[in-house]
Amino acid sequence: MSNYLLVHGSFGSPFVNWFTYLRNEIEKRDLIVYTPDFPTGVGYQNYTNWEKVLESYVSADLINEDTVIYAHSIAPIFVCHFLVKHKIKVKRLVFVCGFNNYLGINEEYDNVNKSMYFDNLEDIKQCAEEIICFYSKNDPYVKYETEKEFADTIATKQIVIDDGGHLNSESGYTEFKQLLEYL
Repeated sequence: MSNYLLVHGSFGSPFVNWFTYLRNEIEKRDLIVYTPDFPTGVGYQNYTNWEKVLESYVSADLINEDTVIYAHSIAPIFVCHFLVKHKIKVKRLVFVCGFNNYLGINEEYDNVNKSMYFDNLEDIKQCAEEIICFYSKNDPYVKYETEKEFADTIATKQIVIDDGGHLNSESGYTEFKQLLEYL
């Protein structure tokens, strides 16, 4: 049986955006879902600290070939970095507004995001047979071309939303019904 992992973005939490909605929908189906709360903020959010959190899930066998991971914003590249580094295979990856090697959001975000980036992005294809990327044409934080390049590099399926912003609560995404198609 599949289990689910929901990974929030920079300065986020498992209780913002569409995470609560998705968690509730998964639980309604009597499925197992985990929503780790990663350290955030300058000096706390970095690849090493986030890696420690996910390593505890791996050691408890909570991330495996039956796992579906949903990740938002900086979390998709963190997940890619982690899975490739640890050579872990999962069932499916569903990424929302993912990007890599992008600076220019603002100094705080750039500072906490840069340790997540890595150069061997295509290697993630060895870790999941299916990679779905959602992104928007009018993201106020990450350029459309940057999100498209990320998706073009790894996705088996891309869903572009014309007017979705950063696909977060600020853009009206406290619910995200399209994500349910990939449970």
